[in-house]
Amino acid sequence: MFESEKMEIIKAGMSLDRYGLISLAGGNLSLRQPSGEILVTPSGMIYEDMKAEDVIVMNPDGTVIEGGRKPSSDTAAILYIFNHRPDVNAVIHTHQPYATAIGLIQDEFHADLTTLGNACGGNVSVAPYSSPGSEQMGIDTVQFLGDGHAVILAHHGVMTTGDSMKQALNAAVYLEECAKGYLAARAVGPIRHLTDAQIKQTVEIYKFVGQAHGEIPKELLGRV
Repeated sequence: MFESEKMEIIKAGMSLDRYGLISLAGGNLSLRQPSGEILVTPSGMIYEDMKAEDVIVMNPDGTVIEGGRKPSSDTAAILYIFNHRPDVNAVIHTHQPYATAIGLIQDEFHADLTTLGNACGGNVSVAPYSSPGSEQMGIDTVQFLGDGHAVILAHHGVMTTGDSMKQALNAAVYLEECAKGYLAARAVGPIRHLTDAQIKQTVEIYKFVGQAHGEIPKELLGRV
């Protein structure tokens, strides 16, 4: 059941490792199916060791339909997100170090780099600390996500979301890239900010990126 989708999850998990967003078996990935079932990675398994049959299939209430592995310890949070955000079809949780470091020093990651606006939909909020494995992680993600695709979990890691696994993965990867640039700049001087209008421009332009979309409207281009 859902063999190709399970392999998509495993491939994305290996990408998290390749881009330095996790170590060993850290984090988790989940994907909602059009028919309502939710695919969740197993607890404590390294992604490159996973096979399709290791990915758990469950109903939105958490009832396991297929799979003999123990699901991710964050399943309660994952299910909360899916059950309260019908627009979200993919959730990724990481312990990516640079974005997590930002959560140690401030309450919001302002989208002063265009890539952050592009991939994460604007500023990224830092949610208050909640224990790993708790439903509260999901509650906080829903509360602080807004119209964006990422939330930093204070003292813990990151949650990214998307209408597809690709969108959630892009948010995680580019959030980390921007966090590296931001922290490097912050170490040597004050940060110069983009305005709200400029951030909105980066968000709108990104909607036209990719082969499936049209040309960027000229009215979106230029200095704002």
